[in-house]
Amino acid sequence: MSELVKQRKPKWLRVKLPTGENYKHVRKLVSEHNLHTICESGNCPNMGECWGEGTATFMILGNICTRSCGFCAVATGRPLSVDWQEPEKVAESVRLMEVKHCVITSVDRDELEDGGSIIWSETVNAVRRKSPGTTMETLIPDFKGDQEAVQRIIDVAPEIVSHNIETVRRLTRQVRIQAKYDRSLEVLRWLNEGGMRTKSGIMLGLGEKEEEVIQTMDDLRAVGVQIMTIGQYLQPTPKHLPVKEFITPKQFKKYEKIGLEKGFRFVESGPLVRSSYRAEKHMA
Repeated sequence: MSELVKQRKPKWLRVKLPTGENYKHVRKLVSEHNLHTICESGNCPNMGECWGEGTATFMILGNICTRSCGFCAVATGRPLSVDWQEPEKVAESVRLMEVKHCVITSVDRDELEDGGSIIWSETVNAVRRKSPGTTMETLIPDFKGDQEAVQRIIDVAPEIVSHNIETVRRLTRQVRIQAKYDRSLEVLRWLNEGGMRTKSGIMLGLGEKEEEVIQTMDDLRAVGVQIMTIGQYLQPTPKHLPVKEFITPKQFKKYEKIGLEKGFRFVESGPLVRSSYRAEKHMA
């Protein structure tokens, strides 16, 4: 294992325990109704803050991915059959939790002809029916570049559509394996042309250079992306890609300033930032 991974994490990566009445209320509902959120199962460092603001993240299409990205802790293998009742189950969870803004994400389902896009569209519609006051962000896969699948997302028009480019061009093959940098840009371009408010994110600490991060910003702006998140990569297990560097808060702040100067409407940049961090604020 890399010596960098063995060393103690820097102090800026330490997380405060969740507190607050709103957090306690949501936590109680999750426990009482046996609800499932990625916030909890993924041990997100921002869970307390997000739940306190009325935001939660849900994953659809199961918990087994058809891809094997070097950074991701989600299990890889042959997924179970699609649960066609899942859209209603997710919508009911959103209703019970009284979520103001929900983020929906999914594993990649490359074995499905539609890439899972039909379940995606039905989930958005189900949440709208049961919680008409809840706004939504969909963090979608690339659907293997299938424009028809992407159009299904555009047709149901979630308030924000996110697709993470994850890393710089040079490292994409190593970090994302089955994904393609330009394909992700094309998906984001289609979404923008369809009138969506778009968002994308990258992880730092995998060996990227500052000029490559800035080039990624330029590439995202060129296809119309309006919101960007930048966070620190943390190695989920010894089998995953090692952390090459812990980026300082000062450097994250520098990237935030550069991104805003390049025209992004929002840039969330910090060591503990994740894709859905402060998601509700991106509705402004």
